[in-house]
Amino acid sequence: QLQLVESGGGLVQAGGSLRLSCAASGFRVSAIGWFRQAPGQEREGISCITSSGSSTSYGDSVKGRFTISRDNAKNTVDLQMNSLRPEDTAVYYCAASAFGGCSGNVRLYNHWGQGTQVTVSS
Repeated sequence: QLQLVESGGGLVQAGGSLRLSCAASGFRVSAIGWFRQAPGQEREGISCITSSGSSTSYGDSVKGRFTISRDNAKNTVDLQMNSLRPEDTAVYYCAASAFGGCSGNVRLYNHWGQGTQVTVSS
């Protein structure tokens, strides 16, 4: 059974950096997406990486600040977050694509981690 576990969240000042990691077990090679959800808001897709790591995508709100990468030997997908802003505050989730490719549609992901909190203070 596929299981995803996020780590690396925490409290950081605006302008700072954090690196999130998503560790997969029972892993079936698939695209992995990072999403976030702030209180009272819908879950937002922010980045995705294909199974091979050859293609990545980013939402407009994080483009140029966040970088996604994966190490298939270690079954991990990382999200490097730089120049953090207070509006980046949210619970961050990684998820495995149900159809194998990348999408920003939460309905196309069928395995989710438990989430990790990121708080950016002003």
